[in-house]
Amino acid sequence: MTKQNTLEKSNDLYFIYFLILGLFSLAFGIADLVVTLGGSEYSLGALEIPNDGFRGGWGGLIVLFAGIFYLSGVKNIQEIHQLAKVIMGSILIWIIAGTDIFAMITESIPGGEDGGWFNTAQGFLGTYAPPYTPAIFLLPFSLVVIFCIHKYYKKQGVE
Repeated sequence: MTKQNTLEKSNDLYFIYFLILGLFSLAFGIADLVVTLGGSEYSLGALEIPNDGFRGGWGGLIVLFAGIFYLSGVKNIQEIHQLAKVIMGSILIWIIAGTDIFAMITESIPGGEDGGWFNTAQGFLGTYAPPYTPAIFLLPFSLVVIFCIHKYYKKQGVE
């Protein structure tokens, strides 16, 4: 197998991977916006879609645009401008997932309405249990872009 065939095959894999990730991001963004406009929180198993204006509305819009960036950059991902679109989609996912994780951390510290100043160990760990927002589900899959960046720079001869 030649080096050119290997590159084409890996580009096909990246195309399929980021196409699926883009479709999921787009679907989760639309779901966030629909639930926010509907005014009621939605929860299904380990997935929770909040309905508040910031996380549901703005967060849904950002996840929606992450999906758009993924889908618009997936065509020719070995080209730097297309790769930049995919990177931007991942950065948007990282921002929203980071704010969701930060919210979980800050909610786990206080003891609650009936508790003391600090939460118990069981209550602290209980706040990290599911359900999770869609951005947290997308977060590990968006990290693949780091490997794409590394591969691009390795192809350019920059280490």
